[in-house]
Amino acid sequence: MTSFDDLLSNVPVGQIADKLGVDEATATTAINAAIPVLLGGFQAQAGNPDVGLNLEGEVANQPLGLLDGGVDIDQVDTDNGSQIIDQTFGTEKNTVISALGNVGGGNAQDLMAKLLPMLAPIVLAYLGKKALGGGGVATGGDAAAASGGGIGDILGSLLGGATGGKGGGGLGDILGKAVGQNAGNVLGNVLGGLFGKK
Repeated sequence: MTSFDDLLSNVPVGQIADKLGVDEATATTAINAAIPVLLGGFQAQAGNPDVGLNLEGEVANQPLGLLDGGVDIDQVDTDNGSQIIDQTFGTEKNTVISALGNVGGGNAQDLMAKLLPMLAPIVLAYLGKKALGGGGVATGGDAAAASGGGIGDILGSLLGGATGGKGGGGLGDILGKAVGQNAGNVLGNVLGGLFGKK
């Protein structure tokens, strides 16, 4: 079963904390807030590659071995991660970083700006692993399962898991539970706009 906790277990919190120069508690709080927003952004793009990110292409581009034996943060291509963030959120990227920056204290916006490009390739590699049948996602041996529908289903499952349930009232509520209601409202509006682009 694909689960949010399973995804989190692939994120090297200690290594990321070292890279960001923060303690693990701060890194954990930031990661727990950032990943649902990334998932929401990816879900917005999953069925609509014309608006920026070609999600299936980016999933396919991630090194297959990135998750094997635990992620080494030095093997994560943060330049690629930055491109993914730019393509996912477009002109709303700074709004997303600003809203996420309200989750923590101190230099949280700067921290989020560095964190998102680290997390994006890890999340995409996880999606690729699941789409190809790793961890119990049925593909029937069909490569088409790694296309928008399959990845969209995985993203939906992960977003539901991010709140410990089915999410109930939509993306804004899911993000509200992950990052706090005010930031969740801002991010829900941003991602709702991404969903609306055709």
